[in-house]
Amino acid sequence: MDATFDSLDVRDAADAIEALRGAAARNQPLAIVGAGSKKRLGRHAPASRELSTRALAGVTLYEPEELVLSAGAGTPLREIEALLDAHRQQFAFEPMDYAPLFGGATRSATIGGVIAVNASGPRRIKAGGARDHLLGFQCVTGRGEKVKSGGRVMKNVTGYDLSKLICGSYGTLALLTEVTLKVLPKAETEQTLLVIGLDEAQSLAQLRRASGTPHEASAFAMLPAGAEPLGYDGNVAALRLEGPEVSVATRRDALITELADSGAEFETLTQEDSAALWASLRDATPIAGHSGQVWRLSLAPTDGGKAVEALRKAGAPILAYFYDWCGGLVWLCLEPAPDAHAAAVRAAVDSYGGHATLIRAADETRAKVDVFHPQPSPLAALTRRVKESFDPAHVLERGRMRAEY
Repeated sequence: MDATFDSLDVRDAADAIEALRGAAARNQPLAIVGAGSKKRLGRHAPASRELSTRALAGVTLYEPEELVLSAGAGTPLREIEALLDAHRQQFAFEPMDYAPLFGGATRSATIGGVIAVNASGPRRIKAGGARDHLLGFQCVTGRGEKVKSGGRVMKNVTGYDLSKLICGSYGTLALLTEVTLKVLPKAETEQTLLVIGLDEAQSLAQLRRASGTPHEASAFAMLPAGAEPLGYDGNVAALRLEGPEVSVATRRDALITELADSGAEFETLTQEDSAALWASLRDATPIAGHSGQVWRLSLAPTDGGKAVEALRKAGAPILAYFYDWCGGLVWLCLEPAPDAHAAAVRAAVDSYGGHATLIRAADETRAKVDVFHPQPSPLAALTRRVKESFDPAHVLERGRMRAEY
C-alpha cells in the first residue's frame, strides 16, 4: 500500500480496511471513484489518492421472484439494467445519469455511485428515491471498520436506519462494497399525455391538479416553450401513465376529461416516444447542452414556478430550465459567473423554504461557493457528529460536501 500510488483498485473489504487505516494514520485524504461519472459533483476538493471500486463488480444475488438484487458497488449500472430488463423488471426510482451534464459516456455509472448520490429520476414523486429502495449494504467506514446493515427485505426499522445516512452521503462516511436493492416489475406499456397551450403558471397548476386525481400518473414535468426534446412553440406539461394498455388508455381519456376546462390542447406520446422523453428529462438533457452553470432547486410543488419568477425579477441570466416532480424540482442553467449567482439563487429558494444545489460549474467556482445548501446550525452540528462517528480523521472525500470536513 505504497502512498506514492495515485490510485488503488479496491478488490475486497480487506483492501479497503488497509487503505483507510493507512490514510487515517497519514492524514491522507481519499476520493472514492467508480466510473468517474460524478467526480465533478460536489465541492472541488482534490484528494491525494483515489480508491477505485471498479474491481468490486458483479451481481452477487438476483431473485426475480423475490424482487431483490445484490451487486458489488463497482458494478456498471447498464449491466444491472440489462439483466433486469431481461426479466421485465426495473429500479422503480429510475436512477439519473449525470453523464450528459458533464459530457461523459451515458449509463457508465456504477451502482455504488448511484447510491452514493441518491440518484433518482422522474418516478421518485410516486415510487420514492434510491434510498427508499436500498434494503441493505456492506461498507468500510473511515475508521477502517467493516459494517453490514439491513438485509434482503423491507421492514420497519428499530434503531438507526443506516441506509438513509449512507445513501446521498457522497462517499463521505464509508466506502460501499456491496448494495442490496428492491426491484419492481416493468409496466406493460406507457403513454405520455401532453397538455399544451397554457402559460407557465397554468401548466404547473394542471400538473398539481392531475396529481390529485385517482388516475395514477407516474411522472409530472413541464417544459417551457422551445425546450428540447419536444421543442414546442408553447409550454408543455407532460404526464406519464404506466400499466396495462387498456388501463393506460382509460386513465389518459379520464385525465383529458378532467383537465378539459383548462382550455388546453392535448396530444399523446405512445410508448417509444414517451420512454425517450422521460429518459431525457431523467438525465436533465434539456439543459445539458447549454454552456452555463447548472443548479438543482428543490421546493414544494406550489413554489417551483414562484422561485423561477423571483430569479427573473432579480435579473438572473437564465439560459434554460424545466420542471419535474409537479414543479417541485427545477433544473436551472444560468450564464457563468464567478460566484455562480449563488446569492440570488439561494435568496429565491430560501424565501420558499427550499434548497438549492450547484451541480455544474468550474472547479474554481465549486472550490469557493457552497455547493450544497447551507444548513441551520443545529443540523450542521448533527451532520458533523455523524461524519465524525464514521470518519473521525476526515479522510473520506474531505471537503466534498462541506469545506471544513
